[in-house]
Amino acid sequence: MKLKLILSFFLLTTCFAAFSQLKPDTAAEKALIKVSVMYPYSEGKTFNIEYYETKHMPMVAGFLGSNLVKYTIEKGVASGIPNQPLPFMAIGAFYVKSLSDYQAAIAPNRDAIRADFPNYTNISPVILVSEVVK
Repeated sequence: MKLKLILSFFLLTTCFAAFSQLKPDTAAEKALIKVSVMYPYSEGKTFNIEYYETKHMPMVAGFLGSNLVKYTIEKGVASGIPNQPLPFMAIGAFYVKSLSDYQAAIAPNRDAIRADFPNYTNISPVILVSEVVK
């Protein structure tokens, strides 16, 4: 009985300590805009993830300046359904503070961004702009 009590106390304090380390979502994090640039998989299409990571994404990030909070790069590895092709070869995402500032930064650089596509892919990306909720 004593051992059960000690173990229960230990588990309770361990869980409390772990939960107390979690940061609650701040208003600023919830207010972020996420711009996802998704490259659909299709037979015969190519994607150079190394170039995308070392050249293209840093170039675009540079255009965004202080509006950019962070960016991520995901490389597709499998579909959620076994034996089905990847839905996307890669996804790049920019987390920004302001959509209007993002659009203002991208507009004058759109041609340079598009001109860089052939250096890493022959895929036309699908873009989703969303609000980060959590």
